[in-house]
Amino acid sequence: MSPDSAWTGVRVCVAGIARSGAAAARALVAHGAAVTVVDGRDGPAQQQAADRLRALGADVRLGESDHLPEGSELVVTSPGWRPDQPLLVAASDAGVPVWGEVELAWRLRDPGVPWLGVTGTNGKTTTVEMLAAILTAAGRRTLATGNVGVPVVEAVTADPPYDVLAVELSSFQLHWTSSVELAAAAVLNVADDHADWHGSPAAYAADKALVWRGSGTVVVNADDAPTRSLAERTAAGRPVVPFTLGAPPPGGLGVRGGWLVDHEPLVEVADVRPPGRHNLANALAAAALARAYGVPAAAVRDGLRAFRPGPHRIARVATVDGVDYVDDSKATNPHAAAASLSGFEDVVWVAGGLAKGARFEQLVVDIRRRLRAVVLLGRDRLLVAEALARHAPDVPVVHVVGTDTGVMDDVVRAAAGLARPGDTVLLAPACASMDMFPDYAARGDAFAAAVHALGERR
Repeated sequence: MSPDSAWTGVRVCVAGIARSGAAAARALVAHGAAVTVVDGRDGPAQQQAADRLRALGADVRLGESDHLPEGSELVVTSPGWRPDQPLLVAASDAGVPVWGEVELAWRLRDPGVPWLGVTGTNGKTTTVEMLAAILTAAGRRTLATGNVGVPVVEAVTADPPYDVLAVELSSFQLHWTSSVELAAAAVLNVADDHADWHGSPAAYAADKALVWRGSGTVVVNADDAPTRSLAERTAAGRPVVPFTLGAPPPGGLGVRGGWLVDHEPLVEVADVRPPGRHNLANALAAAALARAYGVPAAAVRDGLRAFRPGPHRIARVATVDGVDYVDDSKATNPHAAAASLSGFEDVVWVAGGLAKGARFEQLVVDIRRRLRAVVLLGRDRLLVAEALARHAPDVPVVHVVGTDTGVMDDVVRAAAGLARPGDTVLLAPACASMDMFPDYAARGDAFAAAVHALGERR
């Protein structure tokens, strides 16, 4: 990548040295900017990343993250940094623009490469990976990027360039955008989440709606009332493509006669994986985005047939003593857990973790008839327990206390003691994992390892 004279000498502060921050810093240095990277952490991983960036010419300051470097003309923030973080507040007060890595990528992109975007409380990763599979089946050079896979700034600077990008966008990433306008964009669903970051459900929904700002085609989940309402308020005057699990609406996609259809059959319901109504909705959203881009029906069919879901998404681990053990560690909020639990009867539910301001009342009301028992772990397990006590008082609840990741062995043993042959032990925590695990994948891996250990002991 050759330097860009528009960036030469521009003093940019990159806030955060993790995946997206490091990618932004590398791209900015390559374009000739004067880059200062700050991060409050200074552990081994940060030190290694700092060494690599310093070798490229960046100034890296670990252990300090509250002060805006003197002379900064732009801040590029990692998505996890909250708007009330002191450095970001200082930038705002000083009139210094704050972008996210996605906004930076948009500014550096090739305008001839369209972006197809996906956001929502749940289902984003599955949908964007389905979309990438469809685009690949249509012969397009593409990549699932953004909140999944490689950072967008790496995707837009790839050589050779991609034909089209399938971009997963979180509410955090969207909050820090100001000019991104996608060729087509979908909101899958909107449920309360990340109240600790956004401050209110309304602010969270408003950031989700930014995916439709200037979008050429607005893809809307017609079955999700909050999403419909959001589209009515924010997407007026633009082409709208609704999708539903019912009969296809005019100009939209739906299900008829065992097929996903728009104005022609696209793929059989039985060919969509993983199973479940929520994944049919994800497939419809992916198909709608691909069709808006001009992909033929045959490519939708071939792409969805070829798609294989990522790990920790309703993944069967093993059957031990007639009990199925299923890992859906990706179900990190109540909305996702409800979708997961709705696919099973007679469940020993493994739940708990970091609630992020979520409430569990409606979830318990919706799924209580499916519950054989519940095993709770994690920092905010008492919040789930309180909802169970109010709305499912007859369901046995076991608390497993501990902060060591090895506690999952105790969780699985407790679940096995509560389950009967034919039951499902389902890890669908309805909470984030960071109170005990590095991420949801590590939590799912610990669950799977504990299940396999249980099987070896039997």
